[in-house]
Amino acid sequence: MKQTHQLANRLREVVLNGTWIANTNYKAQLEGTDWKAVTTKIDALNPIAIIAQHIHYYIHGIKNVFEGGNLDIKDKFSFDFPPIESQTAWETFLSQFWKDTEMLVDLINNLPEEKLKHAFVDEKYGTYFRNIDGMIEHCYYHLGQIVLIKKLL
Repeated sequence: MKQTHQLANRLREVVLNGTWIANTNYKAQLEGTDWKAVTTKIDALNPIAIIAQHIHYYIHGIKNVFEGGNLDIKDKFSFDFPPIESQTAWETFLSQFWKDTEMLVDLINNLPEEKLKHAFVDEKYGTYFRNIDGMIEHCYYHLGQIVLIKKLL
């Protein structure tokens, strides 16, 4: 199996439908949740909604590059989001999160294998492989936080 297909499958697993690594995924953890619960702050921890928006921020930003756009995301803005103030707003966000992830999965799947070795936007950001792989690991890190925060709630 091509590396691009493996990376696409790993991203799909962590966000949309897998259980191999963490025995869960974002969709399983977030679908059907109440907006009030996911916006509840516990001590100094980020609320679940902010963590989910943080992950979506990077998925959306990287997807933009794959679609020929600029790399417009900045770490310093990666936790700055308007508040979720209704169930409809929460469900609308989740729908966009799933849609953008599916689109990025498709873009990774269709990426020429040799492109994985090329610089991602600028050499200082490393290769396409490093950015995709790093994003997947970042997703798992924050998925663990979501699982733990849900238990605290």
